[in-house]
Amino acid sequence: MTLLDRLNNREALIGIIGLGYVGLPLMLRFNEVGYRVLGLDIDLQKVESLNSGQSYIEHISAQAIGKALEQGFEATTDFSRARDCDALILCVPTPLNKYREPDLSYVIGTTEAILPHLRTDQVVSLESTTWPGTTDEELRPRIESTGLRVGKDIYLVFSPEREDPGNPKFNTRTIPKVLGGVTPACTEVGQALYGQVIDQVVTLSSTRAAEMTKLLENIHRAVNIGLVNELKLVCDRMGIDIHEVIRAAATKPFGFTPYYPGPGLGGHCIPIDPFYLTWKAREYGLNTRFIELAGEVNANMPLWVVTKVSDALNARGKAVKGARILVLGIAYKKNVDDRRESPSMELMELLEDKGAEISYSDPHVPRFLPMRKHAFDLESVALTPETLAATDCVLLATDHDRFDYDLIKAHAPLIVDTRGRYHEPAAHIVRA
Repeated sequence: MTLLDRLNNREALIGIIGLGYVGLPLMLRFNEVGYRVLGLDIDLQKVESLNSGQSYIEHISAQAIGKALEQGFEATTDFSRARDCDALILCVPTPLNKYREPDLSYVIGTTEAILPHLRTDQVVSLESTTWPGTTDEELRPRIESTGLRVGKDIYLVFSPEREDPGNPKFNTRTIPKVLGGVTPACTEVGQALYGQVIDQVVTLSSTRAAEMTKLLENIHRAVNIGLVNELKLVCDRMGIDIHEVIRAAATKPFGFTPYYPGPGLGGHCIPIDPFYLTWKAREYGLNTRFIELAGEVNANMPLWVVTKVSDALNARGKAVKGARILVLGIAYKKNVDDRRESPSMELMELLEDKGAEISYSDPHVPRFLPMRKHAFDLESVALTPETLAATDCVLLATDHDRFDYDLIKAHAPLIVDTRGRYHEPAAHIVRA
């Protein structure tokens, strides 16, 4: 039986490498339609958690993990088992290094780890967002160094993740899947891989086109958010509420799409992905000025918010040093527990550096678990009239729906609102 037959008959073993916010929902979807799925991850704690039926992502229930285990799912740290898989899907991080340059160490490291275990009649799919050319220039030569010919013995595709954690309108099945293969045969196999689990697979002419598609999606958002963040500064100086303006502009039924300002960019895509293209564009002698300007505006937002906090405290005869500041929401967007690249992290560090006493409240993040770049020994504070009144400033960074905004307004002596949650002006509410 050929690889295409095994994929189309749902008899293939699907290996998913990286069991985070992208890999875990994808595992559940393949498992749901009847594929056997093997999860591979270097994090032993994650593997043990999954094999015991526990979830470490808020919007994925332990019940869903337990059901997957009953249907044959297994997680492992043993990468030699990649040989057993018919498909290997790479869902690993692609961050920036300290110089804001692409860090492909996770992609390259994962590829190197599976190389000794590759065989004929497998398909390898990269889902990690990256610069155009990565699949052809970084993965293909490494795979072919084993003697396997891409497009003949083994198949290689790029199909970027499009997960949106916490979005009730879309899920893994309903979000169209972009796909580009190294060769037409690779694209055909990739179509068979994803066509059984995704409602619509959009095939492109090459892996480079697919890689660029993902970057365009996120650059589009980063540039437009940069625009409204810059307009927020102008409106603030003019005494205009930018959120009121956006709400009014959004009533136009054509020619306008609302984007909203905030304390900075967060998440695994928008703060990072545009710089993958700016870095690659330099190889071609090009400067991506729109992207870089938007990045500069967005990166300056946390500092601007801290200045607004400082000014608001000063106006009330209080210095930042020694001030008790409660940060509301440390996830990167509302109603999720995902803290990746959250601007709240930088806000907390900037304020702490200025001598503030920092605490936080987030119903989705009960305890601050260490991250690659951030660590606070803190637990989420319950919002009560007493805890709110005991603060000098409440900084609304992420506007979760589970917050009681009337309670906060009634008892916090000072609120700095970075999300435009409070529409009506009040003497103790400052927009930032």
